[in-house]
Amino acid sequence: MSNAPLMPKATAVWLVENTALSFEQIADFCKLHPLEVKGIADGEVAQGIKGLDPVSTGQLSRDEIDRAEKNPNHRLKLLESKVRLPEPKRRRGPRYTPVSKRQDRPNAILWLLRNHPELKDSQIMRLVGTTKTTIESIKERTHWNAQNLTPMDPVTLGLCSQIDLDIEVQRSSKDRPAVPAGEHGATLLPAEVTTGHAEPAEPFAPARKPKEDALDLETVFAKLGGSRKGENEDE
Repeated sequence: MSNAPLMPKATAVWLVENTALSFEQIADFCKLHPLEVKGIADGEVAQGIKGLDPVSTGQLSRDEIDRAEKNPNHRLKLLESKVRLPEPKRRRGPRYTPVSKRQDRPNAILWLLRNHPELKDSQIMRLVGTTKTTIESIKERTHWNAQNLTPMDPVTLGLCSQIDLDIEVQRSSKDRPAVPAGEHGATLLPAEVTTGHAEPAEPFAPARKPKEDALDLETVFAKLGGSRKGENEDE
């Protein structure tokens, strides 16, 4: 509990026995229910628990207790500890899976292998709390229940959260080696190569006749004049 004394019930027992604080004040300080504090005073709760003095442990001052005893509306304040305890290091290992959901792990593993083949075995172990041996048996279909396995989303089964799955997928994508240039597969060839001929520079443009085929008006008139002269001579 945050902002609560160490051993709350033992502290409540001591405060009930050694102070005139109200049940509400003790309950608020120890983060307990007032009825639970009343049960401690009646001897119905916390039987056999030895009281813990919060003053000797540096969690509460005597002046603070006196102030609260004089004012029923005053709320006790926990003294800030002068000793900074280091945060316990979390031990890395397979995620803990409740007993009721362990039978669903093979189905979740099969789903991950089919839908996210990029994931490493260690990532699958973290997601669903399994072992490498189980993963290998499902890959090789040597699992004792391989014939009855059905791929099922581990998020739907409650074995992991969607955020955890997305993080592992992103990690695996970052670990993939980049594809070198020139290994992306074959590319399409230009049209002039596949069709065997180049397209005309100006499509739909009419074909132009060579200059030598152009008509010479003077030559035409000369021929016409010569033909008329021959006709007069024949007459």
